[in-house]
Amino acid sequence: MKILVVDDEADVQPLFLQRFRKEIKNGEIEFNFAQSGEEAMSFLAVNHSEVILILSDINMPGMTGLELLDKIRHTYEKPPPVVMMITAYGDDENYQKSMELGANDFLTKPLDFNNLKEKLKHIEQ
Repeated sequence: MKILVVDDEADVQPLFLQRFRKEIKNGEIEFNFAQSGEEAMSFLAVNHSEVILILSDINMPGMTGLELLDKIRHTYEKPPPVVMMITAYGDDENYQKSMELGANDFLTKPLDFNNLKEKLKHIEQ
């Protein structure tokens, strides 16, 4: 399963690589990382057919995660990637907007990695 993680915080990449080291070693999951919505769209322009899941932070400089979600939903319709939004601010407004724009799930920081691993088991590849 190829996963794209979009987050402007530098500590996100080593955290995911450490928490999923067994799944990565077994070849079950491959992570790619983008530090902005713009970088994510550039990555998807080349790799969209391989990406099964996009985990995107909402609050980022430049293109926000919600703007990225909107672009993804209008650009990649068949097959649509699964998009889970992540935020440190679990407020109703961000949740409602995420759902309206077509997010598949809404997660809050700090991430519960055991919960995320369970959710990954239910994603069609």
